[in-house]
Amino acid sequence: MILFENDYSKGCIPEILEKLNTSNFEQNISYGLDRYCEEAKKLIQEKLECDSEIHFLVGGTQTNVTVLSHILRPYQSVLTADSGHINTHETGAIEALGHKCSLLPSQQGKLSARQVQEALEIYEKEPSPEHCVQPAALYISFPTETGLLYSKKELIDLHSICQKYKIPFFIDGARLGYGLCAKENDVQFKDLAHLCDIFYIGGTKIGALFGEAVIFNQKEYAKGFRLSIKQKGGLLAKGFLLGIQFQTLFEKNRYFQISKQAIEHAERLKNGLQEKGYSFFYPCQSNQLFPILPKKVTNELRRDFGLMTWQDLGEEEVIRMVTDWATKKEDVEAFLKQLPRKN
Repeated sequence: MILFENDYSKGCIPEILEKLNTSNFEQNISYGLDRYCEEAKKLIQEKLECDSEIHFLVGGTQTNVTVLSHILRPYQSVLTADSGHINTHETGAIEALGHKCSLLPSQQGKLSARQVQEALEIYEKEPSPEHCVQPAALYISFPTETGLLYSKKELIDLHSICQKYKIPFFIDGARLGYGLCAKENDVQFKDLAHLCDIFYIGGTKIGALFGEAVIFNQKEYAKGFRLSIKQKGGLLAKGFLLGIQFQTLFEKNRYFQISKQAIEHAERLKNGLQEKGYSFFYPCQSNQLFPILPKKVTNELRRDFGLMTWQDLGEEEVIRMVTDWATKKEDVEAFLKQLPRKN
């Protein structure tokens, strides 16, 4: 069975396992204060060309909850696309901590600066604002839940609105590497040091066993963040395990190399599907593809391939296909060989 359901069904790049094995009996300072975490931070800072503050956490939902609950007051909400991960796939984690997700209708998963400005203006014009939840942060994903990218200009515009209204702009980068290595992308990694206030580098979906690196470009938002990490259960005693992984991902540019490989495989899948006459529900821009296939075809394919149903269209369905750092060319070729031409 070859799985195309997600990008977290495999372990990690071999170099991480090797490093974990060779360092296994070393004694390290606990809670992320070890030399591996410090070296990983320096590598990331060098590639960002800045001295942003960096913290390591275990997973994406934990990261989103910890960051947003840290920067929001109890009476404040976070602006997000209605399709945003914090709204659709985190079991109400933000709301469970008392922070409303203020939803904005998305265009295939994306938000515009105009939408954000209008939402903030509505609150400013509220005659009795003390009776309303105050929108006080902006959250987006790069790439989005639908695999789409924000252009550099779009990020600049969003950041400008956030600066105007003095709210933090937070980018969920669970699949950041795949977005940065996409063919249509015009955002460089170092640009992120100036295009947002906080973002995170996803490791769990891009070559690590687990782990995300949170980057605070505006250090005022990072004050006391280790306290928030601990309170939310995220201050890993064996924090050096995170440091080892991010050091390995960034010391020889492996993070971007493996991300590029995933994009190349996604391109092969896209081209093969198009050649056989199939269309897509969303534009194909990163490592997530959403082809529209007849159910009689997907029923046959599921005997050998893991495919996720995204939306039921009656006799057809939208499936999500995801390539990742470990996808092989043979996997893609096997799927395309078994995929029949569209009648």
